[in-house]
Amino acid sequence: MVRKIIHIDEEKCNGCGTCAEACHEGAIGMVDGKAKLLRDDYCDGLGDCLPACPTGAISFVEREAAAYDEKAVQAKKAAAHGGCPGQMARKLGRAETPPAEPGRGRAPSRLGQWPCQIKLAPVNAPWFDGAKLLIAADCTAYAYASIHEDFMRGRVTLVGCPKLDGVDYSEKLGEIIAKNDIRSLTVVRMEVPCCGGLEAAAKKALRDSGKFIPWQVVTISVDGRILDD
Repeated sequence: MVRKIIHIDEEKCNGCGTCAEACHEGAIGMVDGKAKLLRDDYCDGLGDCLPACPTGAISFVEREAAAYDEKAVQAKKAAAHGGCPGQMARKLGRAETPPAEPGRGRAPSRLGQWPCQIKLAPVNAPWFDGAKLLIAADCTAYAYASIHEDFMRGRVTLVGCPKLDGVDYSEKLGEIIAKNDIRSLTVVRMEVPCCGGLEAAAKKALRDSGKFIPWQVVTISVDGRILDD
């Protein structure tokens, strides 16, 4: 049948993966660093992927294609056991002075992008270009009440805990720094020894990237104070 379906221009595709994250049907995948339409019958033709693409590589065409098969899509999702739509990369718009909401905190969130977990963030996400990068230990948001205004505001924020995640973040952080125009790097960690793994990973990532950018490490005490070096 002839129907409306997406077309991906490989020359314009920068491999960021945001379209694959935005495609709830799983019709798009990353192959050799480029986005690909994996199956015609998984594409519903609604185009959720179009606004996610930062380079305009995706468009609609009308061509001979298999009909959208919703049952096949649902079966694929069921077989995936735990695919997470919350991993979809997106930039968050934030008003400078949002209206106060009765019964709710007045301080606005300064998180400017999603996802914010180091493990989930796409290496080539468009919001890394020209970014001031904040790498923060999970616990800092609970210990230091003003982290949104004092550290997250105006920065791309990535969070993690090397002890609980059980991974070395240095390789992924190194890729992010090497492949994007990162303007500065700030690490916010807790005073506890296990947070040293986050600081070490960030320093190794910066060193391995071969780039020279301004960086700093800020240590927070368990009672919420900024500790002097």
